[in-house]
Amino acid sequence: MTEKKSPKPGQNRRKSRELALKGLYSLLLSESDLQETIQDMTEDADYSRADAEYFKRLLVGVMAERAALDLRIAPLLDRKLAELSPVEHGILYIAGYELLHDLSIPYRVAINEGVELAKLYGGTDGHKFVNGVLDKLAAQARPEEVRQVARPGRKSGINQT
Repeated sequence: MTEKKSPKPGQNRRKSRELALKGLYSLLLSESDLQETIQDMTEDADYSRADAEYFKRLLVGVMAERAALDLRIAPLLDRKLAELSPVEHGILYIAGYELLHDLSIPYRVAINEGVELAKLYGGTDGHKFVNGVLDKLAAQARPEEVRQVARPGRKSGINQT
């Protein structure tokens, strides 16, 4: 019988993204101090299950790139940027940051994680909206990777003899 291994404590990137979203929500609504927000998030019940370094990298990175992210996201929206809910905006920031600045994360993973956050925290159809925007952003940010995945009949690397 094989024993199922649980993830190492503190190494859950999904929890890191959730914490980053909570932090961004706070920052977007109250414009509180970034370091204070990071400190507040360390007291969150989920912090011990998150990858702390990844959480900090996301939150600091998104805040540093916020204006550039808005410039990339705004043309892809069906509404004004100011009309986005803070939750959807935060999710687009996180996934957008991953798409643009962390090539170690496959684009489909970045999109899927954004969609999952939207299902958990967003409005009724927020996940569909987030998916549509992130699909467009991925096509712009990582065109070759998107083409490779979309190419019909591509070989998967498995010997198909």
